[in-house]
Formats: sequence, structure tokens, C-alpha cells
Amino acid sequence: MCCAKAILSTYIGASVCITKAAIVSDQASNMNNNINPNQTNDRPRPLHAPFLIALLLCMMGFISALPAHAVVEIDITRGNVRAMPIAIPVFLGSSKNDRSLAAKISDIVTNDLARSGLFRPIDRKAHIEKITTINSRPRFADWRIIKAEALALGNITLLRGGRIKAEFRLWDVFSGRQLTGEQFTTNERNWRRIGHIIADAIYKRLTGESGYFDSRIVFIDETGPKSKRIKRLAMMDQDGHNVRTLTSGRALVLTPRFSPTRQEITYMSYAGGRPRVYLLNIDSGQKELVGDFPGMTFAPRFSPDGNKIILSQQDSDSANIFVMDLRSRRTTRLTKTKSIDTAPCFSPSGRDIVFESDRSGSQQIYVMKADGSNQRRISRGGGRYSTPVWSPRGDLIAFTKQAGGRFLIGVMRPDGSGERILTEGFHNEGPTWAPNGRVLMFFRESRTKKGGPKLFSVDLTGYHEQPVVTPSFASDPAWSPLIN
Repeated sequence: MCCAKAILSTYIGASVCITKAAIVSDQASNMNNNINPNQTNDRPRPLHAPFLIALLLCMMGFISALPAHAVVEIDITRGNVRAMPIAIPVFLGSSKNDRSLAAKISDIVTNDLARSGLFRPIDRKAHIEKITTINSRPRFADWRIIKAEALALGNITLLRGGRIKAEFRLWDVFSGRQLTGEQFTTNERNWRRIGHIIADAIYKRLTGESGYFDSRIVFIDETGPKSKRIKRLAMMDQDGHNVRTLTSGRALVLTPRFSPTRQEITYMSYAGGRPRVYLLNIDSGQKELVGDFPGMTFAPRFSPDGNKIILSQQDSDSANIFVMDLRSRRTTRLTKTKSIDTAPCFSPSGRDIVFESDRSGSQQIYVMKADGSNQRRISRGGGRYSTPVWSPRGDLIAFTKQAGGRFLIGVMRPDGSGERILTEGFHNEGPTWAPNGRVLMFFRESRTKKGGPKLFSVDLTGYHEQPVVTPSFASDPAWSPLIN
């Protein structure tokens, strides 16, 4: 049984338990290498009022004299963020097997942080100090020489019974202060998750924002020629590893989306020759038909609480938006037009819905209340807009835009203002948000006859676009929440 601080999660269909404890250090007396993860050695003592007043006056008088790098952090609210130089030596291990696994985990941490565009891991060949333990204070002068601003150290131990223990510490090189430290214990098969969790902890401590590395992507795996393409539902880690197919490929599948609260995916399938919306339990593989609607149903998404599915249903030449309560299976119609209303997506609060519609003569983005009232157009930039997706933070809506023969991925505020294009290319489509609302993933179709769609990611600055490697062609990605 896991302790109170355990993180319970489901990973690649198997239940796992990762126990986590904080590691703390005393700035003045941590030279004995003895650390109790459950004891805080640097807890401050209460200050008496006269001393506190004097201390505050002293701080006010000398605050301008503080070094520029007294606190190491990244301000990601700026447009073009300077990548922070960070040193991540190969993690330590006692045995040969420990060291082999430690090297892999430290590489995962390094790669995660580098791909974010916010960090610049320093080449390990430039490291001066050879780390032999994570329990002693590093020689910070050696790390300042190579211009490292943060230093991440780790240790991996293989335990009996197929379990591993991972420890890490993050140091501010300029102040010599430990910023954070944690210890994890889990089953050995979850070793990749350990790397992602450590990267998330570093990201959060240095940016103030939640990370997104311990998450997954569901997407459409595509194989075969364009004229006879086989499309399977597939899932992988956000970095492209641990790919797993979820459907056989005998029926066409489209638009998969994660549940925000359960280990479920909703998607559209042509199983039986009719396009219908299904639920798939990731753990059991059990598939369930959402509802037997008279027309074609497509573009399903979960509500923020996971209790409803919103989708589009075609009737003759029009399509309208419906929401279904998954417990009662009661369906409520939200739009009633002779146009094509589709691609609905709830806001994080669940109070509003964004969708696309051609009611004005071309595809545009609209917003309405969750009950279907107050429908209003928000896209005004010219061109055709589609696939709107609300950010998990609630501050932006991502979209696909076609204008002047170009396919663009961009963002705008919920009122339509502040439109900003992040990337363009041949047939870009299908943006999806990382759990922290700072990175988008999308797919781009190839121009060549033998080519196909591939996945890419781009951050909100638009400066850090990069491919996401998959075993075959891939389209229509959807990002999961952080694995809990």
C-alpha cells in the first residue's frame, strides 16, 4: 500500500505506485552526508519583533546590493526567453546496473528540458567537477566557470523485488542554495517516468509553472500508401517513447481525445460501416458505444469534469452540437442551424464552449455558453479558422487557419483579440495543448506523394518548433493531463 505522499497512476495499462519524499539540506551543516528525507533541517526559527524590524530595515537599505543572480528562475511570460544554462551530470549509481540505468534516466531529464526551449543543458565534456555523491555540497566555483546557473544531481539504486529508488537535488549555482530535492521509489518498469517526473520538478522550480513531461499523447498511427492508408489508435509518452497501438486498424478511427479524470479515450470510429463515437478504457481495452445517433457523429471531447461528452451530429446537409451526460445518457442539443457547427471544446471552467461554424459563409470560430446561449463569433483576422482548442489555463484558444494558400497554427484570446501565429507549413492542422498550456502539438502533412503526416511541437513564443518522432506517419494528436 502506498504512503500518504504516494502518486497513484496508471501507466501503459498497468497500475503503478510511485512514493515520493522531499529531500532537504542544511546550508551550514550538510557536510556529514547524512540526510533524513522526512526531516526538515533548515526550518527557520521564530524571529522576535525587534530583531525582525531591524532585519527588514537592513534589507530595505541594502536590497540594491544583492547579486543579480541571487535567485535563479526563468520568466516565461516574456516573448523570447533566454534558455537557462543548466548542468546535468550523469546520475550516479553504486553498481554497474545502477549506473547503466542512471545514465538513461539522466538523459531523459536532459532531453526533456532541452526540448522545452527554456533550458540549455551544458555539454558534459565541459564539466570540471566529477560528482561522486549527491549528499555533499558541489564545488560551485567549478560550475560557475562553465557558466552553469543551475545544477541537477541524481542517484539511482536498484532495490530487491524489481524496484528502484531515485534521488535528485537541484542547486542554484550562484547562491549555493539547494532549490529542491526529492526521492522516488517505484517498480523498475517505470524508470522512464522517473526521468519525466524529475524534469517536471526542475521545470516547476525554475519557471514557477507546472511541467508537462510526465504525460502522454494519443494519436492516429498511419501506415500504408495514401490511397489505402491504415489508421490505428495509438498512445505514447510525450517524448515519442513507449508507443502502443490501441486498435487493430480494421476500422477507420479519427479524433481521439483523453478524459481529464479517468483512464479513458473518446474517439470516432467507422466500425460497422457507420461513423460513431466510442469510449475506450485504456486499462482494460474495453470499448463502449457512446450512443446510437441517427446521423453521423464526430469530433467528440470530454467536459472538464469528465462526466459529459460534447460532439457534432450531422443531419442532412447541416451539423449541430450536442452534449451527452455519460451517467444518464441524456442528450442536449446546443445549436440549431442549417450550417456546419463542429469541433466543440469546453473551456477549463466548463462554463463556455468554443466551436467552428460556417454560418457566416466560411469557417470561423464561435464561443457560446455551456447551455448554448450567447453564440458569438470571435475570429476576425481574415481567412478560414478551424479546430479551436481551449488552453488548460483558460487564457488562450489555439486554432488552425487557412489564408493565402498557407496553413497556420495560432492562438487568440477568448474574446478573439491578440491573434498570434506560431507556425506555418504545408497543411498544418489539429493543435493540442500540453497540460501546462505552454506548448502545442500538431500534425503537418507532407507534400510528397509517398509522404504522410508527422507530429510537431511548438511553444507559445513560436521560436521552438521541433519534430516529434513516431515509428510511422502520425496525425491528430491529443495531449493527456499530467499522469496522477
